[in-house]
Amino acid sequence: GKPICAFLQALKLRAGDKHCLVARSKCYLKLGDTENSLKDAEASLQEDKTFSKGLYQKAEALYTMGDFEFALVFYHRGHRLRPELQEFRLGIQKSQEAIINCIGSPSSVKLENKEDLCFVSRQAESKKENQEVQIKLTKDQKWTKKQKPVRNPKTERQLLGELYADKTYLEKLLKDKDLMESSTKQGIKVADLVLSGIAYLDTRSEFWQQQKPIYARVREHKLRQQRWTRDKKQNPAEVSRYITKNMEDIDMLLASDCPEESCKKAERMLKTIQGWSDDEVPNKNELMGNLHSCIGNARLEMGRVEAALQSHRRDLELARQNNLPEAISRALENVGRVYARMGKFQQAIDTWEEKIPMAKSSLEKTWLFHEIGRCYLELDKAEAAQNYGEKSLQSADEEGDVEWQLQAIVLVAQAQVKLNHYWSAIMNFEKALEKAKFIHNEAAQKAIIASLDDVSKSFIEELEERREER
Repeated sequence: GKPICAFLQALKLRAGDKHCLVARSKCYLKLGDTENSLKDAEASLQEDKTFSKGLYQKAEALYTMGDFEFALVFYHRGHRLRPELQEFRLGIQKSQEAIINCIGSPSSVKLENKEDLCFVSRQAESKKENQEVQIKLTKDQKWTKKQKPVRNPKTERQLLGELYADKTYLEKLLKDKDLMESSTKQGIKVADLVLSGIAYLDTRSEFWQQQKPIYARVREHKLRQQRWTRDKKQNPAEVSRYITKNMEDIDMLLASDCPEESCKKAERMLKTIQGWSDDEVPNKNELMGNLHSCIGNARLEMGRVEAALQSHRRDLELARQNNLPEAISRALENVGRVYARMGKFQQAIDTWEEKIPMAKSSLEKTWLFHEIGRCYLELDKAEAAQNYGEKSLQSADEEGDVEWQLQAIVLVAQAQVKLNHYWSAIMNFEKALEKAKFIHNEAAQKAIIASLDDVSKSFIEELEERREER
């Protein structure tokens, strides 16, 4: 996804930076790549074994892999170093619950205090199938590998959720003998692929059963409903955690090119927040506006332009009602962007021109002036396009951003062509070509050379016409 690429770039600039490694580890974990998540978490601890964020991320990766015992070790280690941090306490609690769900409560298994007793993670155990890890028990008890429980379809459906349909589909494929005996182009047996898929889904459902069994989920849901109906006021810490976690997920899904999932999650969250009082969520209106903005961005990515405009207008309305300058600025930017996508260039200009006094940084002004200029060019208002192109270039120079300098110069040159100022246009296209070469943008170089060719022809034609007139 895009966030991974961004962190890869950041790590190139700041090789081995522990904060970047933790951030990328989080991204990998969100994408389900637990192996790379664990590698990055461990790399962040190489220089400093007491780096709390790295310890927490390593514990989280191990927990997600189903290595509850190892995860518990690192949650404890982090808790000893930073006892004030809530996340390590919660990690210890969830790991202990998962271990009990997996093997029963500690009182049901008594271990002898033997020197050869070793602690091996479930992940490591699976890698070393030939090495048996023997744990001595008291004489009435034997440690035997538990048989995988046969689950009824209803339980499995609850555990796997949307993945249940995939499992039943794979199981149907097993009955097709001809397909199972065939192989892929790479020589992999289809039967092996199908079986590994089913095995993966079995391990996932086992993990989810250990992490939070069905009976515990149902009971917890009922208790939560009772608590909320009895006392509607939410715990501020719980509310804060819920909001932070969901907003991170919504942003991550959109950045990972999953706009539908991002939109659904934002819509669900918006519905939940609307049901809470202003006391429970002090910045309720600001948060609702932010969610409308997220929904609008996701809808635009999905090509649902009218619906996107509706969401961004709702964001703007809430921002104005509650006098939130930053939210007004954000909403105006997004409304303008949607109008431009719809080809309603004058409405885009009116919206963006209202935002100009709110633009803070030179980079923001560069983008804004360029987009307004581009809209004027689309409307054949070349003089206004040239003025905004020059403003954009001035801001890009202040920022020292070569990419935006290139964009602004091209806009000015294109406006000058429409104004028949061919010599000025040629000079600007040549400047733009230098910038494109400097940043190694080959596509821009080709486009500029083609434009230079066209302008030169027009310039020569104009000179010939002048000669004839004389």
